[in-house]
Amino acid sequence: MEKVLGIGGLFFRARDPQGLAAWYETHLGVAPVPQDYDTPAWRQSGGTTVFAPFDAGTDYFGAPEQQWMINFRVRSLDAFVAQLGAAGIEVEVDAETYPNGRFARLADPEGNPIQLWEPAEADQKTEEGA
Repeated sequence: MEKVLGIGGLFFRARDPQGLAAWYETHLGVAPVPQDYDTPAWRQSGGTTVFAPFDAGTDYFGAPEQQWMINFRVRSLDAFVAQLGAAGIEVEVDAETYPNGRFARLADPEGNPIQLWEPAEADQKTEEGA
């Protein structure tokens, strides 16, 4: 059976698509979609990706109108949180360290939930060797 290789894109509605794309580039390092085929698109590092549909009534994403949440893998959660804090972006760090790593939450300027994930050390070594 053929299987997909990974996520090739995340497409969602925004009130200000250009402004939101600029925010993601400035604060998270996600380059905007290229305007031509000669400019390379943003490339993520290889590693674990979780594809997890949730029950429609979940409050895990926040407000009921939130239909999605993206989780970005980061090398150092503390450094990333400090960087976002210096830019005036509020980030809530989960105090618990889980077997698969550490997490933090924030929202983009349009209120879309974002989760940052620093994989557990063993997971990071596995991803770096892949």
